[in-house]
Amino acid sequence: MAVDPKTTCYDSASAQSFQLYLQHSGEHKAIIQCLHNILPGEFKRIGVDKSSLDVLGVGSGGGEVDVQILTLLQSTFPTVPITTDIVEGSSQLRDNFKTLVAKTPNLQKIPFAWHFMSCENYEKQVKANGDMKKFDFIHMVQMIYYVDNLADTITFYQSLLKNNGRLMIIVEAANSGGDILWKTYKKELTVDAVTDYRSSAEIIACLKSLGLKYEEHATPNTFDITECFNPSSQTGKSLLNFMTAKNNFYESFTPEIRAGILDLLRNKCSTEKDGRVIFNSNSSCILVYA
Repeated sequence: MAVDPKTTCYDSASAQSFQLYLQHSGEHKAIIQCLHNILPGEFKRIGVDKSSLDVLGVGSGGGEVDVQILTLLQSTFPTVPITTDIVEGSSQLRDNFKTLVAKTPNLQKIPFAWHFMSCENYEKQVKANGDMKKFDFIHMVQMIYYVDNLADTITFYQSLLKNNGRLMIIVEAANSGGDILWKTYKKELTVDAVTDYRSSAEIIACLKSLGLKYEEHATPNTFDITECFNPSSQTGKSLLNFMTAKNNFYESFTPEIRAGILDLLRNKCSTEKDGRVIFNSNSSCILVYA
């Protein structure tokens, strides 16, 4: 059965490419290191004099980053009750998340409310029901690419913040490999789930236009994409599928476009070291104030 990309950007094949990408790229490790550096201080400011804390994860995927965020929040406020709402459109990733929660003892006392839908459908539901639950911390990790209207989405979720709350947006950094790839081949790539690619440059410009206060933290990362240049490598194919948001890179483009993308990945998005091609996968962690 075909999957409506507005319900979820990850069907079964896409979810498999995503998991391989995470294993290969070390992206979550880099993000989690950044969070360990900045969130304890932020949480202390957010939680001052509060008797409970409410967290909203938007597009949380398999929950690997959420678990780290919640664990950090628990360690900062060990006696304060925490609730968590999760908005996720992929049934496979949501099930992975639930399995991870079941394996993580410290999360057993946190009540989870699961919303199986896109972030835009969640917005529609909240507005239709008039149930504007407010949150102390809202996070969107590598998902802002999939929304239709960036300004409307940021405005809505920022409006759900409680006093002194923070909205955290993690996105590919301006001039990273992903930014160069998607802007160079915008016409060919922004046709399915991602219809308007944005890096940190577009997020910052939007926040400025909305007059919102924010701070930005660099999250450096690189990984080896040498396998992408071996047409017989299954790892290379899966990485290319994920990096171009296609289920089959080699069937999705003309030979000329494929060659152009591979040339760009090697020569503009990466550096070569000891015969290996190392991709620039820097991201940016942006904290938006209430």
